[in-house]
Amino acid sequence: MPLAIPTLHEGPVALRPIRVRDARALERVLLENRAWLRAWEATNPYAPMSFDTRASIRNLLLNARAGHGLPFIVEYDGQIAGQLNVSSITWGSLSSATIGYWAGKEFAGKSITPAAVALATDYCFTELGLHRMEICIRPENAPSLRVVEKLGFRYEGLRRRFIHINGDWRDHFCFGLVAEELPEGVLRRWRAGLVPEDAAMVSPADLAAAAQPLPIIGR
Repeated sequence: MPLAIPTLHEGPVALRPIRVRDARALERVLLENRAWLRAWEATNPYAPMSFDTRASIRNLLLNARAGHGLPFIVEYDGQIAGQLNVSSITWGSLSSATIGYWAGKEFAGKSITPAAVALATDYCFTELGLHRMEICIRPENAPSLRVVEKLGFRYEGLRRRFIHINGDWRDHFCFGLVAEELPEGVLRRWRAGLVPEDAAMVSPADLAAAAQPLPIIGR
């Protein structure tokens, strides 16, 4: 079933549907933030790195038409600040999805990304009827870890060599929320200052494990 991509607002922050005609402006933002973002970019271990923004947008929209994703542009006061993608939407007995995001360096520290993630999560819970939302973050990505801390995503564990990022398989910390945990909504709980302080706390054992490379047999 094709998914309609909504436009969502919280103050100066907006999530709106990505469009093919955004390609040039989005590519400019990505190039300006290359050094800031490269360490966190997903890569394909079986193909050379591609920077075809238009093709990437078309793929995201195709995924939305298949009912498996919601690709958004994140705006701040009308400017393109980054992207947020709800991906891997699964229906039926699982009813879950994953959120990924990035924002340009000039927009860091303005609580733009937490607002965008909260808007997207609340929409998926209340309008799509999904049950679980997940965010996976590299242990070294302090700004992204701060997002889940602010919103109270619950820490669920360490996934070793989970996603191919910036040229290699990288460990990720996994965080999740289920709909019945917060009937008031992610955004409202955050704005009301009711987020549990320790929800996103990574266990000492996982912090220690992530600091050590996973031994690879045969190397």
